[in-house]
Amino acid sequence: MDIGLLANIFQFILFLVQIYYFGMIVYFFMSWLPGARENKFGQFLSKLYEPFLEPFRKIIPPIGMIDISSIVAIIVLVLFRTGLENIFNLILNYLV
Repeated sequence: MDIGLLANIFQFILFLVQIYYFGMIVYFFMSWLPGARENKFGQFLSKLYEPFLEPFRKIIPPIGMIDISSIVAIIVLVLFRTGLENIFNLILNYLV
């Protein structure tokens, strides 16, 4: 397999993870707006992000009215992307 093609595939995967991250940020801020999650766009984002957020909500209880599980999920997603990028770089450096 061509290393350039593999690098492009890795970059595309990292791009998709980054898009997911930005969508999660939007979904997070939509919780601050009354009724924002009830429209079609909010329902679409809910289908994408609630399965990811659900395990965090089971583990981390809300503190008063503040749900910090979303913040923890965003941090985990950032760490996942960083780890994935490091793994891809190790693979590419090994192949060169």
